[in-house]
Amino acid sequence: MTNRIVMSIASIILAFNMSGCTAMKLGTTFMGFDSKTQDAYAGMMDVVSETGDPAQAMMNEWLITDDELTEEDIFDEMKDLATEYNMRYVGEKNMFTLTEAENPTPDKVVHARSGEFCSLSVAKKMLTHSRYFGGFMPCRVIYVEYGDGRRYLVSMDMTLAIYGGTDKKPIKPELLERMKSIQNALLMIPLTAAGYETQEEADRAMIKYYKEHGINERVAKLPEEDKE
Repeated sequence: MTNRIVMSIASIILAFNMSGCTAMKLGTTFMGFDSKTQDAYAGMMDVVSETGDPAQAMMNEWLITDDELTEEDIFDEMKDLATEYNMRYVGEKNMFTLTEAENPTPDKVVHARSGEFCSLSVAKKMLTHSRYFGGFMPCRVIYVEYGDGRRYLVSMDMTLAIYGGTDKKPIKPELLERMKSIQNALLMIPLTAAGYETQEEADRAMIKYYKEHGINERVAKLPEEDKE
């Protein structure tokens, strides 16, 4: 983990072409964080370093490989699962669908639709802790379809929201546990709706699909392949 943290700091320094003083300040600040905070930021920077995409570093995604699962099946399942995870399904939006005139090529997102979830009791406590959490509310799961047929569910990764702070503004233990329950919901609802029972199953399906279709995008490391 130490090597990973050092590499992540180096990636930040390289990306922003920092001066020596700035880099030293960043490194000192980073190493002064709690270990879970270090892990949270190091994990984000691993993704940024590999992909150059900060948005991807703040999200989780699941590739839908079961062709028999329709879009409606997926959204119906998410609605049903919301109650199971003490969430409310509070709305959805059909964001867009490209027409033939808009040139829906294989590498373009041709259709997107969002589902919105909320736990009002937790939301109130989170806003009291920091009103800036409101920018993430309600929690969303996005259905995204590409012109080549690939379909994904994408949701916010709450790791930084939970572990990215410091003892200057600690999250109270009760709220921390409630936030962890929301984090679990935002993992399990789309995971299950995408047709998987475990995250490892979803990761293996994505790796297999990408290899078979020649897709050069970041995939998760399976446990036996993680050399750290």
